Amino acid sequence: MVTVEENLKRQLQRCNRCYPTKQISEGESSVKGSSGIQLTQDEEIEIGDVGWKPFMDYVSISKGFLYLSLIILAQSMFSVLRVASSYWLAFAIQIPNITSSMLIGVYTGIATLSAVFVFFRSHYGAHLGLEASKAFSSGLINSIFRAPMFFFDSTPVGRILTRASSDMSILDFDIPFSIVFVAAGATDFIATIGAMAFITWQVLIVAVLAMVAVNYIQRYYMSSARELIRINGTTKAPVMNYAAETSLGVVTIRAFNMVDRFFRYNLKLVNTDATLFFLSNAAMEWLVLRIETLQNLTVFTAAFFVLLLPKNQSRPAIIEDNRPPSSWPYKGRIELQELKIRYRSNAPLVLKGITCTFQEGTRVGVVGRTGSGKTTLISALFRLVEPASGRILIDGLDICSMGLKDLRMKLSIIPQEPTLFRGSIRTNLDPLGLYSDDEIWKALEKCQLKTTISALPNKLDSSVSDEGENWSVGQQQLFCLGRVLLKRNRILVLDEATASIDSATDAILQRIIREEFSNCTVITVAHRVPTVIDSDMVMVLSYGKLLEYDEPSNLMTTKSSFSKLVAEYWSSCRRNSYKNFSSYQ
Repeated sequence: MVTVEENLKRQLQRCNRCYPTKQISEGESSVKGSSGIQLTQDEEIEIGDVGWKPFMDYVSISKGFLYLSLIILAQSMFSVLRVASSYWLAFAIQIPNITSSMLIGVYTGIATLSAVFVFFRSHYGAHLGLEASKAFSSGLINSIFRAPMFFFDSTPVGRILTRASSDMSILDFDIPFSIVFVAAGATDFIATIGAMAFITWQVLIVAVLAMVAVNYIQRYYMSSARELIRINGTTKAPVMNYAAETSLGVVTIRAFNMVDRFFRYNLKLVNTDATLFFLSNAAMEWLVLRIETLQNLTVFTAAFFVLLLPKNQSRPAIIEDNRPPSSWPYKGRIELQELKIRYRSNAPLVLKGITCTFQEGTRVGVVGRTGSGKTTLISALFRLVEPASGRILIDGLDICSMGLKDLRMKLSIIPQEPTLFRGSIRTNLDPLGLYSDDEIWKALEKCQLKTTISALPNKLDSSVSDEGENWSVGQQQLFCLGRVLLKRNRILVLDEATASIDSATDAILQRIIREEFSNCTVITVAHRVPTVIDSDMVMVLSYGKLLEYDEPSNLMTTKSSFSKLVAEYWSSCRRNSYKNFSSYQ
């Protein structure tokens, strides 16, 4: 009795005698007729470097040279702005008199422009891919519909499905993304290397060596990975072709009880395709591992050279070997010796060799037009900017020889823009908790805030909002005065403290300073000339140079720069009064 399997073998042998077959690839077979002519054509497989022609064809078929140029331009602008944002945060804080709103506003503007260029990069990348996909899809459909019947006899259906599915998917998604990714990676690489080289040029040595190594590794990788991907492209068609043919003959397969045989063969085809896919990804991971190693080596080298830079970028808070005595300053005598200040090493001088002495217990007024160097002088006293040359001595000690904390804890300042923090009144007056409530109330009484605060339900625990928005500007300035009264330092700086308050609060502030700091050295950067009229000494600055330093009474009796400033101030006051009087008529 003939079994089903033997019957199937006979049928297959009969077919092979009539139509001999030649195996092309697993899952596909080429059929020869009686004349011996092969009907199924072999799938073409390219070998070697693909060259630039496929890329040029991809761009030219969609007329995408314009889109490609715009993608590169948008990505380049984004990379430049990304580096610019970092440099803005690094260098803008060194600009004198810069406000927080300007700092945040410029950074926000840079971030907004960056987002705009990222949008355009993605927009043009999508357009480039869309136009190319339309062109290739139309060409594929036209070729299939116009192909002669011999094409369908000689081309397995799986191969056609592969071209129309997985290959078109690569054209639709992978290639546009890869173009944008390559443009982004190349520009980011150039921008990063440029930024690192700007800080430490030595990193260029390692960067060049790393690029040579990357080029060698890439060539080694491409020679293998390219062939793996090409072979993987040919293994998809047999899987799809085998699935299509077995689905058509599923009844016959089941009738002859050949399900296990066809299932095992299908697993073999799938395993071959999956193996090549896995090898392609393994080759990519091999490349990524080596590229990241070179990248980390470059960053490590840059960090190493940064550590070798002169350590004058950040001054220590405390220098244990050179701490001033706890009672320093004893008198409050300040000496400026050929003081020269510049904000950067390649920037022009802002203060140009100032030499003078502020005697202990004197009130010194600093005047000058905008840009004369008044604020820079105060910044140098607090070491917000380091002297390019010259020295500042306080009671005989060079302030540059001690730590920043030891210096600034001994100096008091009432700034032009008062600063309050979110919290309570107590924490704003005594943030370190060094004083008792009685001392705080005495300070508030002296600065005429005791009555106001006593009327509040929580007294010293009353809240203060961000930047003191729930208090007037005059009250904020009096809070700053309260801090100064608690510390009782020998040196007090008023950095145009009365410029933003009314005349009544100005009078209160000046009276309290005269009464409470009569034995201290008080330096007043003046916005209103009458503020320094009653000073012991007046310093007149102009474009970073010291023009005059004398008693105000002496300067007023001569044709000095100070007398001219006073005359201009009163003349301006008279004009403003006349305009205000005329407006009421």
